[in-house]
Amino acid sequence: MIDEIIDYLFSLKMTIVSGIFLLISVIFMIFGIDTTIYLNPAWGTVIISGIPMLLLAMTRLIREKWISSALLIAIAMVASLLIGEVFAAGEVAWIMALGALLEDWTVERAKKGLRNLINLTPQTGRRITNGNEEVIPVDEIKIGDTLRILPGESVPVDGEIIVGTSSLDQSIMTGESLPIDKEVGDEVFCGTMNLYGAIDIKATSLGENSSLQKLIDLVKAADEKQAPTQRIADKWATWLVPVALAIAIVAWLVTGNIERGVTVLVVFCPCALILATPTAIMAAIGQATKYGVLIKSGEALEILGDLNTLVFDKTGTLTYGNLEVSDIISLKDDLTSEDLLKIVASCEKLSEHPLAKAIVKNAKEAHIDIEEPQDFKMYPGKGVTCTNSYGKIYAGNSKFLSEYNIDVNCQLDKLKHEGKASIIVALNDEVIGLIGLSDVIREDSKDMIEKLHELGTETILLTGDNAETANYFAKQIGIGKVFGNLLPEEKLSWIEKLKSEGKKVCMIGDGVNDAPALKTADVSVAMGSVGSDVAIEAADIALLGDDIGKIPYLKKLSNSTLFTIKTNITMSMVINAAAIICSVLGLLNPVTGAIVHNAGSCLVVLNAALLYDRHFDDSIKKIDTEHVEHSHYHFHNDGEHSHSHEGVNIIDEIITDNGIKHMHAHKHEITRQSCEIHHN
Repeated sequence: MIDEIIDYLFSLKMTIVSGIFLLISVIFMIFGIDTTIYLNPAWGTVIISGIPMLLLAMTRLIREKWISSALLIAIAMVASLLIGEVFAAGEVAWIMALGALLEDWTVERAKKGLRNLINLTPQTGRRITNGNEEVIPVDEIKIGDTLRILPGESVPVDGEIIVGTSSLDQSIMTGESLPIDKEVGDEVFCGTMNLYGAIDIKATSLGENSSLQKLIDLVKAADEKQAPTQRIADKWATWLVPVALAIAIVAWLVTGNIERGVTVLVVFCPCALILATPTAIMAAIGQATKYGVLIKSGEALEILGDLNTLVFDKTGTLTYGNLEVSDIISLKDDLTSEDLLKIVASCEKLSEHPLAKAIVKNAKEAHIDIEEPQDFKMYPGKGVTCTNSYGKIYAGNSKFLSEYNIDVNCQLDKLKHEGKASIIVALNDEVIGLIGLSDVIREDSKDMIEKLHELGTETILLTGDNAETANYFAKQIGIGKVFGNLLPEEKLSWIEKLKSEGKKVCMIGDGVNDAPALKTADVSVAMGSVGSDVAIEAADIALLGDDIGKIPYLKKLSNSTLFTIKTNITMSMVINAAAIICSVLGLLNPVTGAIVHNAGSCLVVLNAALLYDRHFDDSIKKIDTEHVEHSHYHFHNDGEHSHSHEGVNIIDEIITDNGIKHMHAHKHEITRQSCEIHHN
């Protein structure tokens, strides 16, 4: 009951009403309107803002054994009332209420993210019993049940494929940008999406033991570890209260004037100290918003200035998360890369696979006429076949081509080491070329990493991608430490390990799988446009335009905010010290002391406001945050099959004016080449 009263009276509406009463009292004082002590309008402020502050101080002292700044202000308020200074009592109470309100705004966090994550859990499953198919609630599924997952459906529980092949979008778990090919014996995870072929699975784990539920539990646990920030004034209240009381009592006893002692208590109130942090943070948050950065936690902005380690996810963070054709490699001297692209695009035209769509898009952008495929067939997790004017076409992974007794004699190490997806293309039972596809690195990623290094910040890459892909991308942009093949709990473990080493860690990511790590890091940043709702809600900061180049700006803004906070604290303490001396000497009374006290608070607010228009980086432009489009894209994982081959062509590529990559092949013998194939 007490907590509800405190919350209501400290609300925005009641604080405004309280301020109106105090303003009327000031007007009466200015125009010399005399009122009795019982009719002073400041009583409204004392009742609205003073009573909850008094209750708060007593609650903290009795329940929590905590001497807070509210106790000192309560003592000053009561002392002022005892000598009839109602305005002074109302003033310190209202400043306290205003400070509490401002701080609540800066630390408020949305709780929708966890709810969004829970909503990803499938509610039904398609169970097969004695050849009969029935849709049942997930709660009725038992270990060992056979479940059928059709294309477009989510996997209801963790399981093992017993019939069929397909490609699954596992980005919710690993964050990879490509679908992963699955066949009999492979494990599938709850909440992942079946993209193509129908599969039957045997349930292996249910409910709280499922991979998705474990992910939800990780986010919950990480969220609960976030302790609320104590105000600086509250941290110092343990010695502020006895010192203030001691000075006030000594001033009263030495001078014999109780008014001087009460004045000391009034000016000693740490209201300016209370306002020092939230006002600076509010100004910084407003500044960041102008540049398309949403900062949801004042605590995060404070911590950001002390960070020494930034941890990045790859897909959708340092890269765009969508694939583009990067290599068109002809293995025949009489076959141009344009012809190879035309052949493959024709075969992939009817496929829904992300790799196929990227190839067809590239051909259209190059203004290549794409034939209509004949006898098109798609084999989930393997590849596609068709017939066109060139002959019988096969496009897929090495295992797929081997099923047709096609000798896969190709060179893929270059693509493999660069972390690229690959498609082998065969014409009439003979391999004729390769298509390489790659996620696209954001243009400003490398420059951003360089700026962070100049600021003395360590950078680390944590990703669900395979190690070779991760190392290639990290080398391209200058990140030194790389850890790949990570599941959500492994990312979280790395964050905890870094924190245990004494490092202040910021995690930057975009996917659902990043949510536990984002919650666990000291401060976290999510990509606001391509990022998942869960990642955005889990993070403390969201980049609306997905401009990764704003990370150094954020670091500078935080550093400046910390400097402003420290300056405000210093100013408030100097003003308080001067006011205390003047109070002891009798130069101030409770009313004039309250005015000086208020002036100090205003000075702190004005200094904090200067942050709003400060310029930190000329390369960072303002954006119209009202018109930022929040699009959410979902990219998938790739499967990989390794085979060894001999006799390959080393390819040099030349990009012509129309964007088509032409290749010149030079014969070079390499033994035991490992071909990394990625396709369905």
